Amino acid sequence: MENILVAGANGTTGKKIVHLLQKSQYFNPIAMVRKESQKKQFEDENVTTILADLEKDVSFTTENIDKIIFAAGSGGKKVVAVDQEGAKKLIDAGKHTKVRKFVMLSSMGADNPESSDKLKDYLKAKQNADVYLRESNIPYSIVRPGALNNDKGIGKIELSTKLNKPGEISRDDVAQTLVHSLHDTAAVNTTFEIIAGETLIGEAIPSS
Repeated sequence: MENILVAGANGTTGKKIVHLLQKSQYFNPIAMVRKESQKKQFEDENVTTILADLEKDVSFTTENIDKIIFAAGSGGKKVVAVDQEGAKKLIDAGKHTKVRKFVMLSSMGADNPESSDKLKDYLKAKQNADVYLRESNIPYSIVRPGALNNDKGIGKIELSTKLNKPGEISRDDVAQTLVHSLHDTAAVNTTFEIIAGETLIGEAIPSS
């Protein structure tokens, strides 16, 4: 079993990721949470937790960690401190301990932040984090979903390096895509966009 650090484990998508990892025969989730009060829900499910704040030192979080999923977000409040610099700090920590893969939850539009008025700062932060990961020499997958919704997952997506159209996708299916991308041969050093579609997630994700 590989130990998977989930940054943003307490978020809506993060909780889904932890649950999927818990059911997996390959992965063991380590839930990274910011507050002591957030630990109990995971520990009640026998999920190991680690207390860390992305705005502070996170260098200790990657000891004995095989791979990382970054699903943390500030909800638009601290995009530079959390979405950008927090991600960079975790990338540095992972590089130091030689993690074998880093799966980044990014966003559609992060390749062109200037195209959005409302989300420009957020998308710029995501873009900077994505670039930093690509240049880190850690094997990575960068997943850029369209607009997230809370619909029940269908297990099917449309995937491309650039979809050139807007679209929505359920958090269920985003979580599934992130977890599938953890596999050694899945979407290695690849950035791709996803929305709800007709292709099974396991078939849509490129393998090497």
